[in-house]
Amino acid sequence: MVKIGIEYKGGLRCEAVHGPSGSRIETDAPADNRGRAERFSPTDLVAAALGTCMSTIVGILAEEEGWDLRGMRVEVEKEMGGPPRRISRLAVRIHMPIALAPVDRERAEGIARACPVAQSLHPDIHADIRFVWPA
Repeated sequence: MVKIGIEYKGGLRCEAVHGPSGSRIETDAPADNRGRAERFSPTDLVAAALGTCMSTIVGILAEEEGWDLRGMRVEVEKEMGGPPRRISRLAVRIHMPIALAPVDRERAEGIARACPVAQSLHPDIHADIRFVWPA
């Protein structure tokens, strides 16, 4: 179990503190929902969580297989919908820095799609996940 402490700072901003490490993240409401959009919004963190979870889980596979994935890039575009206001779509592009054999590509793509955050998303969120492999 991981404890995260959250303090509302006013002005639609919060600070979250990761219990085990003391690492801090500040959030701000988005501009289209009364905020200043000067920091990640809570729903931006969901998008970031998906991209970083996919990167991490593929990184675990890469370490096991001896693949060097330094330079892998992930881009996530979040779209809001509603009512009620919620994330409606997450478009994920995973740019792989190395070419892999087709069987290994399939393993990497499958494990990314099965990451814990992806498995935790509401089924109404359309997750458009695409890998970009070098030629």
